[in-house]
Amino acid sequence: MRVLVTGGAGYIGSHLVAHLVQQGDEVTVVDNLRQGHAAALAGFPSVSLVTADIGDRATIGDLLVHRGIEAVYHLAASSLVSQSMADPLGYYRNNVAGTEALVAAMVNAKVSRLVFSSTAAVYGDAGGGPLTEGMALSPTNPYGETKWVIERMLAWAWRAHGVRSVCLRYFNAAGAHPGGTLGEDHAPETHLIPTLLRSVARGQPDPVTIYGTDYPTPDGTAIRDYIHVMDLAEVHQVACQWLAEEDGAFIFNVGSGTGYSVRQVVDVVGQVTGQRLRVIEGARRAGDPAQLIASTDRIHQELGWRPHASDLAYIVETAWRWHQQFPHGFRDPMGGA
Repeated sequence: MRVLVTGGAGYIGSHLVAHLVQQGDEVTVVDNLRQGHAAALAGFPSVSLVTADIGDRATIGDLLVHRGIEAVYHLAASSLVSQSMADPLGYYRNNVAGTEALVAAMVNAKVSRLVFSSTAAVYGDAGGGPLTEGMALSPTNPYGETKWVIERMLAWAWRAHGVRSVCLRYFNAAGAHPGGTLGEDHAPETHLIPTLLRSVARGQPDPVTIYGTDYPTPDGTAIRDYIHVMDLAEVHQVACQWLAEEDGAFIFNVGSGTGYSVRQVVDVVGQVTGQRLRVIEGARRAGDPAQLIASTDRIHQELGWRPHASDLAYIVETAWRWHQQFPHGFRDPMGGA
């Protein structure tokens, strides 16, 4: 199958590319490389990387037509909660306007299947129980709000133009490719597990700041549902294949259904690395909800899919394997030049 992956040089995108290549798909990647890494795709010579923005209608339209693209996986987005609080207009411009341009190009090229990376941030601070897709949404930051707007856009794109879509509401993507060749490399890095592992891998186990210790949770720290990045990669393709037989705009949570507090994650990282991590208690970050745990009943029932690699210890073990080989990220593996 000939597919386009936007944001395919990023963390989740590159793991998706690895999975699609293994399954025999012909993959074209569009990435502006502001957050992605061309080096993440170096191991896939059959993959074509086009450096462009998703808002570049002419380039996207040309790719869709001349490469005979049959489906699009859309993972290109600005995705930092704190950054979105400081620059909401930039987030609307990149996420919402960029997606509109992409979907318009799909309509013109008569490409009718889209799998979209949404987020659990659409739920906001929705309370203690598992979050279901039918709940009222109230995002607490512009990042989550832009994803919510895109979900609505895609629902209307189906009604008006027949664009079939699946929105996958990711919970916390984590872990790395089990082969150790792909992992999480953001600048700046704001995610908990890679932040912890990076300092240990570099031999500089600086104190780790826990942002918020007064949440209404058992140990006072925020609780998140972690999903292994390779489980995410797999479910994208499952959703795309499912869309070949289904007509509509659909939404599914993608998580493990289990929540772990920040303190629990710190403990597991310490166990896996053999390091005792020092922590500093800091203030909450603006826009961070207390708890996000997925109800995964809908995706089990509709797609028949369950995660199989999302045990927290395994997530940390695979991420640690990558960080040991790439302590300074893709730009500087093993501390070399």
